[in-house]
Amino acid sequence: MSHPHRHETHPALIKRLRRARGHLDSVIDMIEQGRECLDIAQQLQAVEKAISQAKKTLVQDHIDHCLEHAIAGVKGAAPTAASLEEFKKITRYL
Repeated sequence: MSHPHRHETHPALIKRLRRARGHLDSVIDMIEQGRECLDIAQQLQAVEKAISQAKKTLVQDHIDHCLEHAIAGVKGAAPTAASLEEFKKITRYL
């Protein structure tokens, strides 16, 4: 059984994503209430930005952690093929 994968930024990300979820629920309510499209679009933009920023933070933090781990694990040697492959995969989400 593997241990949980956590970074220092995860608690803040959870908080940010929960806030975004609340805003998304508000958008759904706005649509159900027949609110103006401009107001709805503005709220959707806020949700999208919050999620995008959370993703960016997660990916950047992972890259930092992944590179530090790869370098520390093989001092003076090249990072492993698996570490490089993981790095390549996660950068697709930037």
